[in-house]
Amino acid sequence: MYKLIALDMDGTLLNSEHKITKHNKQAISQARAMGVTVVLASGRPLDGMLAALEELEMNTDQDYVISYNGSMVQTADSKTVIRQEILTGADAKLIANWAETLNVNVHAFSIEHGLITPKNSKYTNHECVINGIDVVEMPFSELSDDAPILKVMLVDEEPILSKAVAQLPNDLYQQFTIVRSAPFFLEIMHKTSDKGAGVEALAQHLGIEQQQVIAMGDAGNDHHMLTYAGLGIAMANATDETKAISNYITDSNDNSGVAQAIEKFVLNAK
Repeated sequence: MYKLIALDMDGTLLNSEHKITKHNKQAISQARAMGVTVVLASGRPLDGMLAALEELEMNTDQDYVISYNGSMVQTADSKTVIRQEILTGADAKLIANWAETLNVNVHAFSIEHGLITPKNSKYTNHECVINGIDVVEMPFSELSDDAPILKVMLVDEEPILSKAVAQLPNDLYQQFTIVRSAPFFLEIMHKTSDKGAGVEALAQHLGIEQQQVIAMGDAGNDHHMLTYAGLGIAMANATDETKAISNYITDSNDNSGVAQAIEKFVLNAK
């Protein structure tokens, strides 16, 4: 029996209108009533997940949340930290230097300052809108080397970002976890941070075995948790790479694919 379900948000739980369908809500509620722990695992900051947690009534200290692509695992109410592996100001400055060299936009999530960027851009504004947060324009050179940074992102039009990604040195991939969460987002985290590590930490905290975990996602930043889980499920709208590493492909985010998978593998499982 599956005891833990980890759900990506954008492109998975949320439909194209960034809403949770009634069907998804019902299936999640029914699974939780059976004693299954359901957790949101997103690249979003915690602020950008609070509305969904409240809508799903998953906002108590018996609930958990995985944010910043696994960099933070916390209880949903008091925000007690279960796991935290983050970057430093020195890391952010290094990555910002590469962004400048490659002529792409960059922003980062700072524990002290929130969302920061040397120069505002279309996709930093997009980050603000989907998460309901503000941005602070500041040079990364002003950060102290030991400043706590949750993650850094290269953000730009898909052709520009893809060209930059192709030019990133292999050393960066050895030093950090680097994942593509959207055509316009490249996310850079601590080497030991990814959604798989976050889900694994929560499963161990709850005494749940790996084979009792389901994970669902649609993009590159979900790959670690899809391969960690006993059952990794890709959405019909997922990238081809995501489908290729998954155990099962459910319906799309616009057709309540999350609910359909929960019904198949949890609610109606024999």
